[in-house]
Amino acid sequence: MLLKLRELKLAYGVEVLLDDAELMIEAGERVALVGRNGTGKSTLMKIVAGEVAPDHVKREAKPGLRIARLEQEVPADAHGTVYEVAAAGLGEAGQAVARFHDLTARLSAGEDVMDAFSAAQAEVEAVDGWTLAQRVEATLSRLKLDPEADFLALSGGQKRRVLLARALVSEPDLLLLDEPTNHLDIGAIAQLEEMLLAWSGALLFITHDRAFLRHLATRILDLDRGRLTSWPGDYDKYLEGKDKALADEEKANALFDKRLAQEEAWIRQGIKARSTRNEGRVRALKAMRNERAERRERTGTANIVTQDAARSGKNVIVAEKLAYAWGETPTVRELTTTIQRGDKVGIIGPNGAGKTTLIRLLLGQLEPDAGTIQLGTNLDIAHFDQHRAALDDSISVLDNVAGGRSSITINGAERHIMSYLGDFLFSPKRARSPTHVLSGGERNRLLLAKLFTRPANLLVMDEPTNDLDVETLELLEERLIDFGGTLLLVSHDRAFLDNVVTSSLVMTGDGHVAEYVGGYSDYLRQRPADPRPAPAPNKAPRADTTPRAQPAPQPNSTLSTAERKELRDLPGRIDRLEAEVDKCEAALGAPGFYDQDAAKIKKATAAHAKAEAELEAALERWEILEAGKS
Repeated sequence: MLLKLRELKLAYGVEVLLDDAELMIEAGERVALVGRNGTGKSTLMKIVAGEVAPDHVKREAKPGLRIARLEQEVPADAHGTVYEVAAAGLGEAGQAVARFHDLTARLSAGEDVMDAFSAAQAEVEAVDGWTLAQRVEATLSRLKLDPEADFLALSGGQKRRVLLARALVSEPDLLLLDEPTNHLDIGAIAQLEEMLLAWSGALLFITHDRAFLRHLATRILDLDRGRLTSWPGDYDKYLEGKDKALADEEKANALFDKRLAQEEAWIRQGIKARSTRNEGRVRALKAMRNERAERRERTGTANIVTQDAARSGKNVIVAEKLAYAWGETPTVRELTTTIQRGDKVGIIGPNGAGKTTLIRLLLGQLEPDAGTIQLGTNLDIAHFDQHRAALDDSISVLDNVAGGRSSITINGAERHIMSYLGDFLFSPKRARSPTHVLSGGERNRLLLAKLFTRPANLLVMDEPTNDLDVETLELLEERLIDFGGTLLLVSHDRAFLDNVVTSSLVMTGDGHVAEYVGGYSDYLRQRPADPRPAPAPNKAPRADTTPRAQPAPQPNSTLSTAERKELRDLPGRIDRLEAEVDKCEAALGAPGFYDQDAAKIKKATAAHAKAEAELEAALERWEILEAGKS
């Protein structure tokens, strides 16, 4: 046993975060701490690290237990070179090692610092600094970090890796990681997973990344309404057990409430006899009332509702040989793709590859260096910005969404703004709070609430999953899957991509953009062995309405002359049938359509069914002939 906390209590005013909770961590365990935003997970981690004192706790720990913590936010006092920030994890000895490292570099550069160098050398020898210096260098090398880089000049993801190095250099028995995947791209997350799987120490971590959680956790610790519950095994086993526990709790509460209601009805009828048995029943009723008053209800689930605007044109974005570069660095090279109505496209790539730039190109907000972008007709675009620039920190939560109105229209129905914000788990008191006091998860929920106040048929979402708890993530997934419009999604959340998108544009950082069917896992299965991605596969004719000449059949083609001619003619026929289906659907959806004569309604629906059947048959025929071409 490394650490055990018993009778753990913590409250801020009337808000109870920990209510007689118990936590135990064994050597070598990898424990995931899960719970909704605001339940106190980060606070509990600070208590484990000894940074926050609870109201009450009985603490047992292994003698000499070393604990290191990776914070959720970058500390304000972190500055200097990467080496200096990482070495700070060794305390005063690390400062001596960092000074010696700096003076060594300056001496090598010809500076006259010999006296200071000699003093630093003596200081390092006094604290066995040579071993510590090797440990810092090995950790930075393993995390692929430049020791001489300026920490403040790094990206958010690189800073997180430096802070992880700072936590690891102390070789802790217990490592605490609070949202370690924030700001990391998929490649960096996979590297972190691999390193932590090989690490022999114990791990307590908080994450919203379900793939990361599934790969690492050997036990789940659930924090819910002040109580900690341990669930041995993997995340999926926990989900199954948690669902059953909540169902049992709901059933037990319903039975308790029914019995309480019966006793309340009895007391209102009056006590007919002052017998000892009746007095005992009154005392039992008072105890039941107290128990019911102390029950902590589970916070409701967010109720996210998207609004579909009028249908856009069939082709939403058509890019032809698109190219763009920052200075001499290419961001996009020769990208040709067609995004159609209803497509849900994931944009995947490492940090700095240009994913946000690609979105701006596809939306026509940037002028390409070469190629063309054609946007479809009747587009209503809603944009979720990863930097949350759409939020005004100087005004309240309420005003950010309502803009001074008391009600808003959602899918044609009037909603009071407080009721609408309640769907996103903002209480009336929280809704009147200034926006700048919100946590990261609350800010993301607020941006979603603002985003979905307007109808849209093209959703552009740039890193919407950061800081959201798992339940809200899963609900957002469901809404995006059901969304009838088109989606462009930038995300490093592998599970989210797998569950939502129907195709992926993968950027490698050298300007190449390859297109794959499906999400991230599908991309991994389809990607070529060559590190340079293969050209994006041609779409089927339905994905491109412009008729194109088919390549001449190969000599070994199994098609007859008539079939080759049919194959050349099919794209044009498919386009005409798609136009006919769209025309029929527009007629069926027209106001007053069902007010007309029954015979006309029957004729129109029959025409629609016939056009759809012919289109389906044409697509199947195209696939058969295309397969026989080779």
